[in-house]
Amino acid sequence: MDTFLVIAQLTVVLGCLLIGAHKGGMGLGLISGIGLVILIFVFRLAPGEPPVSVMLTILAVVGSAASLQAAGGLDVMMRAAERILRAHPTRITLLGPLTTWTLTVLCGTGHVVYTMLPIIADISLGKGIRPERPMAVSATASQMGITASPVSVAVVSLATILAAEQGVGRAYSIPEILMISVPASLSGVVLAALWSMRRGKELEDDEDFQRRIADPEGREYVYGGSTTLLDTTSPRSAYRAVALFFSGIAVVVLLGAFEGLRPTFMVDGESEALSMNLAIQMMMLLSGALILLTSKPKASAIAESAIFRAGTVAVFAVFGVAWMSETFFGAHIEGLEASLADLVKTAPWTYAVALFLVSKLVNSQAAAVVAFVPVGLSLGVDTATVIGFFGAAYGYFVLPTYPSDLAAIGFDRSGTTRIGRYVINHSFLIPGLICVITSCAVGYGLSRFI
Repeated sequence: MDTFLVIAQLTVVLGCLLIGAHKGGMGLGLISGIGLVILIFVFRLAPGEPPVSVMLTILAVVGSAASLQAAGGLDVMMRAAERILRAHPTRITLLGPLTTWTLTVLCGTGHVVYTMLPIIADISLGKGIRPERPMAVSATASQMGITASPVSVAVVSLATILAAEQGVGRAYSIPEILMISVPASLSGVVLAALWSMRRGKELEDDEDFQRRIADPEGREYVYGGSTTLLDTTSPRSAYRAVALFFSGIAVVVLLGAFEGLRPTFMVDGESEALSMNLAIQMMMLLSGALILLTSKPKASAIAESAIFRAGTVAVFAVFGVAWMSETFFGAHIEGLEASLADLVKTAPWTYAVALFLVSKLVNSQAAAVVAFVPVGLSLGVDTATVIGFFGAAYGYFVLPTYPSDLAAIGFDRSGTTRIGRYVINHSFLIPGLICVITSCAVGYGLSRFI
């Protein structure tokens, strides 16, 4: 009977994740509420704790990044990126993904890729390069950058969880996490880009492409459009916003690297330094406030920006998924420890596989981290291994349903970036696998030494 109940409860959790992921970010959070009610009112499980600290930290970071976008700072960064790409068009397959990865690292969200994709497609066609080569890996790279960004929801969530000193091993600061995740993530992107340089047929040998441009209207559609940001300008206030945003990030990194820079307080007769969760929240609120006061974007524009909308949706998804997962796993953690602890210790790669599958279920790296990292720590996975396999949190490329993948398909007028007849054989599968496997291998190796 106990086994049957656990299976029934797990079915409820997985069913909510699958339905919620199909509905999108807000749907993921809302549908998780159904699972919560069933677990607590029907199966009588004790409710877990919602991830309040993680959610507040994410909101502060999102608010600062949204202020940057509303002030025009994001346009400044995009224009600089395009200038680099157009200066070296023959290297677009390598520079394209490096650019989208860097923009994600700097901004903390992969949604910045949408502006760059039509530019990458335009440069590729202009040089006769099969657009699938840079487009697919650039979309993938934009998501890989999430694990390497000091202000991404996933990194902030991981740092918050580890700061609570859950599980086995010591807590890691954001700089220490990045010392592993940055080279691991970048290695995966570079290797995937190098592989992409020779993928698919050349355009002159591609029968489908040649049929498309044989028709005059088709040729006009493929070669007629052009996208650029180089003919736009930004006011000084936009550059000021960029400087303030990155200053805030720099302060967060310094406070994480040097605990002595954080003020200390007497708590229950003992001296304690300001927690990094609160430090991140304060510095990001401060940088957003300074952008608002000095660059003077409209406050209403901040709430209406794409980054703010995407960020708040992510917060809501994390809220529902993490609370439901904590309720289920918290009720059965002792049984899981008894049956799985030895397995994850002798074969730590099984943790990476599980995290990868959870990511695919929830379609979010941050939600996967919040939902599954505490479980891994409770099972005895040490914190170094958790950070080493951080790249496995990107598993939602397996099916090409994520917005950045769909955008890459839509912006590629040549039709070479596509979903295959069997759905699974799409343009993003192999670059994604190369990125994740390489990132995990490099990250795990580095985690043994840092």
